[in-house]
Amino acid sequence: MKKVLLHICCGVCAFACINYLKEEGFHIEGFFYNPNIAPEDEYTKRKNTAGKVCEINSIKLNEGIYDPASWDAVCSIHATEAEGGKRCNLCYEVRLRETFRKTLELGFDFFTTTLSISPHKKSKIINEIGMEIAQTHFMAIDFKKRDGFKKTMELAKTYNIYRQNYCGCIYSVR
Repeated sequence: MKKVLLHICCGVCAFACINYLKEEGFHIEGFFYNPNIAPEDEYTKRKNTAGKVCEINSIKLNEGIYDPASWDAVCSIHATEAEGGKRCNLCYEVRLRETFRKTLELGFDFFTTTLSISPHKKSKIINEIGMEIAQTHFMAIDFKKRDGFKKTMELAKTYNIYRQNYCGCIYSVR
């Protein structure tokens, strides 16, 4: 059975992605790596929610290091840009590079990300970044397809899962 490390941006987004990968016959573990999330109490809420979703789905959750200063050093040069621009692309790259590193460290065959399930994010760009980082290890999936976002929202409601109202970084709070 092929092993996939699923980068999880938040618990809500993970539900349908986990189900999709299970239906495809993969062994899955989650990876919560999101140094972009601010403030820290929001990071903790999202990490705990991701843990709850992984527990419900009987998969292990690995946690990356929370280091918002290193994230900000990369992304703050585009602080004034609107949501969805260069700052977001850099943010995706930071998180996908670390997920790839963790994929190799843990001996997984592939990695992918829940980021593509959001209707507010451009799956094409996310998947292009993932492919640039690791062509043979990245699974370019648009989890929005097959009603992914609708399904993930229904599951989140069923399990009373915390749903945030902004992407995550201090600039997206605006």
